[in-house]
Amino acid sequence: MDLGIRNKTAIVCASSKGLGYGCAQALAQAGVNLIICARGSSQLSQAHNNLEKFNVSVKSLVVDVTSKGGQKKILEIGGNADILITNSGGPPPGHWSEWQDENITSAVNDNMLSPINLILGLLPQMIEKKWGRIVNITSQSVKAPIHALGLSNTARSGLTGFVAGVSRQVASKGVVMNNILPGSHDTDRIKSLNQSQALKKNTSVEDVKNQALAEIPVGRYGTIEEFGAVCAFLCSIHVGFLIGQNILVDGGNVNMTF
Repeated sequence: MDLGIRNKTAIVCASSKGLGYGCAQALAQAGVNLIICARGSSQLSQAHNNLEKFNVSVKSLVVDVTSKGGQKKILEIGGNADILITNSGGPPPGHWSEWQDENITSAVNDNMLSPINLILGLLPQMIEKKWGRIVNITSQSVKAPIHALGLSNTARSGLTGFVAGVSRQVASKGVVMNNILPGSHDTDRIKSLNQSQALKKNTSVEDVKNQALAEIPVGRYGTIEEFGAVCAFLCSIHVGFLIGQNILVDGGNVNMTF
């Protein structure tokens, strides 16, 4: 399928590896020019080189997307971008009794306010062009809260509420905004969470992984490639009637009808 976005320009946040890289790769395969960013220069440089093999323009920024300074640099370079993929690492697992004010504030900044700031920075020019695509990588936890990820549940649900309202306000202007909700994918994040659970339960990482896989109907973790393909479709010309939706990519793990 031709996604109809060749020669568009996309900002893909936190895209040196994992789900962000999967999205950047899928967009590059569709002919989209890229602005990628991450905090680490080594992996970002490798991602840059790999993505250039798709014969698209790639610009790399070593920034922290959750900082005001990082957001400013992204908007300075990509202020005329057609596509925005917001993404940032999730807060650590834990119990509510362990949280201090700074833990909650940090989670809300990283996973709610930071993507909102980037969205607000790009919306005016997208509206002026009468075309734009915004996809926010959130989590399956906004549909079904995850006990160990209370900080993520909280912050990402706030972003979901923001998108629900604003997406409908800008839809008539040609700007399409949706969320993509990953379940468990084969990334560093899931490995870290499995290690944390193994320590907590005094068991092996392999046992934790096997138990998690048993709860996923497809019986495996997702890949960054299939996640990226869904993201690229949500950036395409075919989604003009898909507004403010939360698309689960979780292997069927969230057991609900709606």
